[in-house]
Amino acid sequence: MADVAYEPVIGLEIHVQLKTRTKMFCGCALSFGEDPNTRTCPVCLGLPGTLPVVNAEAIHYGLMIGMALDCELAPRSIFHRKNYFYPDLPKGYQVSQYDIPLARDGGLGDVRIHRVHLEEDAAKLVHVGASGRIHSAESSDVDFNRGGTPLVEIVSEPDIRSASEAAEWLRLLRVTLRQLGVSDVNMEEGSLRCDANVSLRPAGATELGVKTELKNMNSFRFIERGVDAEIARQEGILRDGGRIEQETLHYDVRSGAISSLRSKEEAHDYRYFPEPDLVPIAPTEEMVERARVAIPELPAARAERIERDFGAAADQAKLLAFRPDVGDFYEQAVAAAGDGGDARAIANWTCNDLMAALGDGKELADAKVTPAALAELVAMVGAKDVAQSAAKEVLATLVAEGGEPAAIVAAAGLGRTDDGELAAIVDRAMADQADAVEKIRAGNDKAIGAIMGAVMRETKGRADGGEVQRLIRERL
Repeated sequence: MADVAYEPVIGLEIHVQLKTRTKMFCGCALSFGEDPNTRTCPVCLGLPGTLPVVNAEAIHYGLMIGMALDCELAPRSIFHRKNYFYPDLPKGYQVSQYDIPLARDGGLGDVRIHRVHLEEDAAKLVHVGASGRIHSAESSDVDFNRGGTPLVEIVSEPDIRSASEAAEWLRLLRVTLRQLGVSDVNMEEGSLRCDANVSLRPAGATELGVKTELKNMNSFRFIERGVDAEIARQEGILRDGGRIEQETLHYDVRSGAISSLRSKEEAHDYRYFPEPDLVPIAPTEEMVERARVAIPELPAARAERIERDFGAAADQAKLLAFRPDVGDFYEQAVAAAGDGGDARAIANWTCNDLMAALGDGKELADAKVTPAALAELVAMVGAKDVAQSAAKEVLATLVAEGGEPAAIVAAAGLGRTDDGELAAIVDRAMADQADAVEKIRAGNDKAIGAIMGAVMRETKGRADGGEVQRLIRERL
């Protein structure tokens, strides 16, 4: 099948640790980084004779997530026991939801949501070995602190068609959950974990191929690399005439290798049955309303509003919505500019120049620039009181030191060059760059850069580039 073009089909299963005060079915406080096995009790350890009680705030957060993802809320949902043996599962089963989840049939962006359900997290296995790799560990210890942490599992439909699209959609989901305030969605600490179901099929086909599952990837970069590696592995097998086996896989981020963990389980392997110690969840009107009013403006809606109301480009609106701190700064700058402000120009300066001035690894909260100062600087550029190149110097000073743009321009002598002085400078530059003048007259427009560069050097960036170009062409 060497001549067949294959299409990847990808669905994601995302586990979100909820930011409640206590665990899902007991009163143990949630924490990260505590000494092992110090946040446990008889209930979360599954000791005989104990009875679980559902965390009401976890249900509230689950309802918020379901509504934010445009899902249908179940009028009645139940918990099940998902039975399997693993060292990090003290009861020998996980309390989860099976055939009647909290919410289903929603969507985010272009990806449909299959289901949203509540469950408890397993404990954490700590593998000790010289190489740090799971399969070469000399011993494995169990830390039960994480066991019983409230989780919401979000399962997408197989609507994703590339590794980059999977990472991009997960970024949208993450910022949506963060905006909701239901989780800190810190992938490094494991509060957002992602499994990817990957299959291939001939391009144009409608029938799904055999899927594999990549487990527990904890960064956007590793998700993209892991899915790409699995797509390449499956394509190699199919082109060699082989068959894909349905199994659960591990992606080694160090070597880029994919290895098999176990054959893929089916629902009957877990012997689901209703949890006898927990009553069904039947959200009241008051519970639903409380969740509804707690939902803020979400990133997708904010991006649409910024693009519609302020005329920002789609990619800029997306950045401003995905980065709430940057979006808030931008909207405050637009408000400071008033009715005569240029919201589109402020978006350009915020998304391009301000982000560049911050540099890698620096947060907007660390900068000294205020929204009003940026609005004033953009207005000065629009009025040609300062050239754009000089304004970037002013912005760098604002980010590092704060202050007022007009005062910085005056102190540094960055104000606009006098019209008569600029015309004389252009004349001298054209006389000095006679070769460039001839090239322009011969049809080589790029040669104008040499003349403009000479003007900018003499004016130390104070000249307006558009005005310089107009004067050059006028003289030509």
